[in-house]
Amino acid sequence: MLAVHFGAGNIGRGFIGLLLNQANYHTTFVDVNAATVEEINKKQQYNVVLAAEESETVTVKNVSAINSIADPDKVIEAIREADLITTAVGPNILAIISELIAKGLSERAKTNKKPLNLIACENMVGGSDLLKEKVYSHITEAEHNAFDELYGFPNAAVDRIVPNQVNEDPLEVSVEPYFEWVVEEPAFKGEVPAINSVTYVEDLKPYIERKLFTVNTGHAVPAYIGRQMGYKTINEAMHDEKVQEIIKGALAESGEAVIQTYDFDRAEHQEYIDKIIGRFMNPYISDDVTRVARGPIRKLGANDRLIRPASVYMEVTGGKEPTYLAKTIAAALNYKFDEDKEAVELQQIIADNGIVKTLEKVSGLAADHPLTGVILREVEGLE
Repeated sequence: MLAVHFGAGNIGRGFIGLLLNQANYHTTFVDVNAATVEEINKKQQYNVVLAAEESETVTVKNVSAINSIADPDKVIEAIREADLITTAVGPNILAIISELIAKGLSERAKTNKKPLNLIACENMVGGSDLLKEKVYSHITEAEHNAFDELYGFPNAAVDRIVPNQVNEDPLEVSVEPYFEWVVEEPAFKGEVPAINSVTYVEDLKPYIERKLFTVNTGHAVPAYIGRQMGYKTINEAMHDEKVQEIIKGALAESGEAVIQTYDFDRAEHQEYIDKIIGRFMNPYISDDVTRVARGPIRKLGANDRLIRPASVYMEVTGGKEPTYLAKTIAAALNYKFDEDKEAVELQQIIADNGIVKTLEKVSGLAADHPLTGVILREVEGLE
């Protein structure tokens, strides 16, 4: 079986590529990094290190790679023959790769009538929906019906910490042992892939929001609060008592939102929270706070990890204030890092418009929204 995977970076190799290999796929990576593509084709294997006290190294074999800039026709040919397509390129890159994918699917439809599924394994809600939208923008009206019949775009929720790293072997990648890959089953066309590592569910939304409200929300606390306190790594920040207080408080608030919205078991969700906090304290996998905090404008979006759980918390509790989430939002609004384009842009928006109008512009919160007042009070407390 052939899987075509877009993105040969650390997440692509250390997470999705590893699991596809374990499901007996030959994985063809598609990437623009010529050096990585060349190295994969030369070695045809790479190591994944499961970083923990008792470390384990897994060798991923049966791989190849294509440079999508130098050899787009080879990518199209691979799509024509693929049994599965996956991505791990980052939300902003889906639009960029969509045109080449559309060309490949158009060519495939002429000769290969076997259904094909495309799963965007991105750190976002509705990644495959977005990929489908971008792909369809590159096809003719006449092709829509054929694409609707042949190609499925199941959404996925993915979770594995893969930090920035530099290794002597450029293909080796360290990842945390824990992972979660949940995919919506009803969206598949034809047979559902036999990948034991995937959890197939009827309704993905509860799992996406549970992950967003816990993993992403939780990770934001040591990133933004930690940066504010002068810490350089997530692990350093997580050993501070104040950070511990805020992350536990924030995840209690976001937990209340997800429990009441989706009827998750309260005790089981608390176990999930405890497991997530433990993962952030893994000394073998610590990230820089600036990497986790990067892109604050996107992370302050109305449906992202900070504003949405805070808003839902207020709705389900009859207006209770999300104190700890608001502290984290205030720290995100105060995030300064000259090497982060969005951080620089955010500070300029605040300088030009003030906090209230910035929240309206970036987070979709009206000036009279009750959450706006809570956040404003926390921002003022920083000054």
